[in-house]
Amino acid sequence: MLNKHKSLTAALLLSGSALAVTPAYAKSDIETAGDIIAVTIPAIAYGSTYYMDDPEGRQQFYKSFSTNAIATYGLKKAIDKDRPDHSDDDSFPSGHTSIAFQGASFIHKRYGLEYSIPAYVGATFVGYSRIEADKHHTSDVLAGAALGVASSMFLTKSYHNDELVISANLAPESYQVALHYQF
Repeated sequence: MLNKHKSLTAALLLSGSALAVTPAYAKSDIETAGDIIAVTIPAIAYGSTYYMDDPEGRQQFYKSFSTNAIATYGLKKAIDKDRPDHSDDDSFPSGHTSIAFQGASFIHKRYGLEYSIPAYVGATFVGYSRIEADKHHTSDVLAGAALGVASSMFLTKSYHNDELVISANLAPESYQVALHYQF
């Protein structure tokens, strides 16, 4: 199991490094790189469930990804906000950023922060690329990132069974609240 974690770390670091080192030639190149990375990050997250032989994680990925997609595209249709380049009124929230951060935060929540850092770097680049390409406002990108992170953080359980337990004793003579984090 430990060798799998080391291999997963190496694979994610290498792929994240490749994603983060993107040439900055022109807007169209940055936009294209952002498009590719936006799809690559959730693909790596999904693929990691096969690599780790983790069918439970795969089911959680499906729930997180589909919830994120429904929320993101539902908001796009409900909120008519013009894009900065005036190409249409589907600016809010950024779908590219949303799916990139969903994949990164899935890796984070399921397998640990150390594995997700390259994916977060790539997801941040995706958000930057959407602003640089004049497709989104900063608020659109931040909302997309928040949706992506929230969908994975709420719908994914840690592979290591991390657990936060909050207990309270509200007896008339004393009040006690305890927090216990098991990892």
